[in-house]
Amino acid sequence: MKVVVSIGGSVLVPDPSSARVAEHADVVETLVSEGCRVGAVVGGGGVARDYIGAARELDANEIELDQLGIDVTRLNARLLIAALSEESVTAPAHNYEEASEALRRGDICVMGGVAPAQTTDAVGAALAEYVDADLLIYATSVSGVYSDDPNETDGATKYDELTASELVDVIAGLEMNAGASAPVDLLAAKIIERSGMRTIVLDGTDPDRIAEAVRRGEHDGTDVIPERAGEEPTYWASDEQ
Repeated sequence: MKVVVSIGGSVLVPDPSSARVAEHADVVETLVSEGCRVGAVVGGGGVARDYIGAARELDANEIELDQLGIDVTRLNARLLIAALSEESVTAPAHNYEEASEALRRGDICVMGGVAPAQTTDAVGAALAEYVDADLLIYATSVSGVYSDDPNETDGATKYDELTASELVDVIAGLEMNAGASAPVDLLAAKIIERSGMRTIVLDGTDPDRIAEAVRRGEHDGTDVIPERAGEEPTYWASDEQ
């Protein structure tokens, strides 16, 4: 099974500590030992937003802010690489070709951001499409896709299941500038829609939830199911692998 996991920066590095990074690395390596090929995309999180906020006050333009955010995502990616075994790449891939080659070699592929005006949400979706992954997982700081930001809107509706086109409709209209925060952004949703990629959005603050979603499809997040897919996929990984 080939899986791409997009890990939010605030999920992987909620504070300057190695503990959460090590926990996520352990889950990735366990999945690899069970027969999965794993590509990980790491976001910038609160650190990136802090830097972007400071640079915005210094009148940096949006492209400059995006570049700053990309630098932070690659620093976070290096933290994850440091926690992984020697089967991982030694540096974050800077493009999809590098990432694909790493997976073909049997390495654990790790990426941060790639280009301005593209979040790591979109990078995760594009990588999954590029390598023809079986499953794309977004490990976020919320428990799925909601009608509004659940941290700011009381009564926001959580969706247990969406089609890809419904996901696009839900995400459309959100403000997306440098440092914006959402479980999945609009470009990512559109890539998921065109690729027909089976996707799960879940709370990744406990990395074991990622493992359970990959192994058996069991989670409390949101399933994004391609219109042409059956109700149940046939490719869940197994503890016996």
